[in-house]
Amino acid sequence: MEFVLYSCRRLWNHFLDQKIIAYKDDKKSISCYTQINEIPKLSSRDESLKEVYSQTLQDVPRRLEKAFQAFFRRCKTGEEPGFPRFKGKDRLNSFTYPQNNGSFKIDEKNGRIYLSKIGHVKIKYHRLAKGKWKTCVVKKSSTGKWHVVISTEIEFAKVKNDRPSVGIDLGLKEFAVLSDGSRIKRERFFKTEEKALAKSQRRLAKQARGTPERKKAKKVVARIHERIADRRSNFTHQNSRMIADKYGTICVENLDISGMMENKTITVNGKKLSAKPTHRSINDVAWNQFVNQLSYKAEEAGGLVIQGNPKGTTQKCSACGRVVPKDLGEREHKCSCGFETGRDFNSSLNILAVGLHSLDVRKTA
Repeated sequence: MEFVLYSCRRLWNHFLDQKIIAYKDDKKSISCYTQINEIPKLSSRDESLKEVYSQTLQDVPRRLEKAFQAFFRRCKTGEEPGFPRFKGKDRLNSFTYPQNNGSFKIDEKNGRIYLSKIGHVKIKYHRLAKGKWKTCVVKKSSTGKWHVVISTEIEFAKVKNDRPSVGIDLGLKEFAVLSDGSRIKRERFFKTEEKALAKSQRRLAKQARGTPERKKAKKVVARIHERIADRRSNFTHQNSRMIADKYGTICVENLDISGMMENKTITVNGKKLSAKPTHRSINDVAWNQFVNQLSYKAEEAGGLVIQGNPKGTTQKCSACGRVVPKDLGEREHKCSCGFETGRDFNSSLNILAVGLHSLDVRKTA
């Protein structure tokens, strides 16, 4: 598997160099199909390429083509372009079997996966992928672990959506407050590992580049980051599954997280404070990850996730509709109509109303 990664990396660098030279010298663009057709010639000159599955090699120029398409798209939209890079060691960490034509299969009885041109490899899996198997991606993590990702095509059985509706307010103080009054406590994954991470990063900074000690220290840092990501993923998976199974129509805010991260300062009780701690917290709670998981799990369970405009959901009174201004420091909602409750619970009721209203509009359109 290491050899396949090495071969794919060499091929990527060769084709990228070819594209750059062709454009500089002749102002021409080389298509991925031209480069795919060149692979047999390269294999005849370099026998080692014949030891790698042919369709895995063909996937490399397709990936490169996608990287250029993304580069040009970002140029057009005015984003940071990010020109495709040459891949140094450990910079390309996956390879693909793009077709299920016998190139990969799982031996469930013996706990092994067969990969063409590699052989049978021991695996640990918690369940077999359902549906028609389409592609297989083998990935190496920064800590040296290997993972297999199998994409499948599956039709969800139609399930009657007779479960209750719910609005969800996602926050930093509590991970989620639901319109039925239930709450999901926030876990501070990064803060739990912050001291260990800082200590390992200081050790890494002291090591000279290219030494075995630096490589070992780098792996320790990567392992801590991996542990944080694993715990966060487990948390979002468990809670998204619980909500998807319990509720039929799930209304959440369509949060502009990148816009939040652009803010340099925030205002609390009239005072301007640095937003850096808030940025770290936003990264740590993984709202996008949670909503993405919730969406496909709800679809599988016959439910629906509606993302509504969050504007005014915190300030508006869910009982009478009046606007009750609050800054970030105010955690209670008190309206002149007499309705008093927690700020987040009031917001969840408004989010539910916005979501159900947009659903009615869709049905009548």
